Amino acid sequence: MLPPPDSNNICFYGECSYYCSTEHALCGKPDQIEGSLAAFLPDLALAKRKTWRNPWRRSYHKRKKAEWEVDPDYCDEVKQTPPYDRGTRLLDIMDMTIFDFLMGNMDRHHYETFEKFGNETFIIHLDNGRGFGKHSHDEMSILVPLTQCCRVKRSTYLRLQLLAKEEFQLSSLMEESLLQDQLAPILIQPHLEAMDRRLRLVLKVLADCVEKEGFPSVVENDLDGQPSSHHHQAHGGR
Repeated sequence: MLPPPDSNNICFYGECSYYCSTEHALCGKPDQIEGSLAAFLPDLALAKRKTWRNPWRRSYHKRKKAEWEVDPDYCDEVKQTPPYDRGTRLLDIMDMTIFDFLMGNMDRHHYETFEKFGNETFIIHLDNGRGFGKHSHDEMSILVPLTQCCRVKRSTYLRLQLLAKEEFQLSSLMEESLLQDQLAPILIQPHLEAMDRRLRLVLKVLADCVEKEGFPSVVENDLDGQPSSHHHQAHGGR
C-alpha cells in the first residue's frame, strides 16, 4: 500500500508478473475499495486443473506487440497447433472471446481445464476480475480471435441471435438473473446496456465472416440430433 502524493487516499497494488506495480494502483476513498470474490470450483486436491496460455494473450508490454496484433493470418498458425488442430478447443476459445468481449475483459492471459478429461474437455472461465470496467468503451481488440478465425459453434450463433431479440434481450435476462443475488444490484444499467450493444457488434463480425467465407465455413454444427428447423433450434438450445 502507498499513499498517492496528491490526496489522503490509500492505494493498493498486487504482486504478479503482469500489470502489478505502483503505476497500476487502485485507490480507496480513503482506504476501502468495493470488490467481489466468487469461487465455486472443486478444491485442487479433488480435481487438478491444467493451465493453458491463451494464444491471443496480450503482450502486457507498452512497446512490444503480441504476434496476433501484427499478423492478420495468425489464426491459421493456431489452427495447426495442438490442441487447436482438432476437437472443439478452437471453438471453445471463440466462445470465451465472446464472453470476454461482452463484459470488456482484456485480461484473458490464461485459461484452465480439469486434468482428468485431457484434451477432450470444456474450458474453465476462471478469473474475470477485469470485466465490467468501462461501460462506455467497447474494446474491439478482444474480438480479434473471432475476426481472425471466423469460426463459431452453431449453438452459440443461435443463442446470440436469440439474445438480440427484444423478448429475450440479454440485458433484461441478465438483470433478472442478478436480482437473485444477495448483493444485488450487481451491475448498473449502463453495463447492462453495454452488453446489448456489444452483442450487436459480435453479430456484425459474424455476419461479415459469413459474407466473406460462407455460412458452412463459419458456423460449425454442434447440434446434431436437434430439430432441423432454424426456429426450433433457436428455442430448443435455450
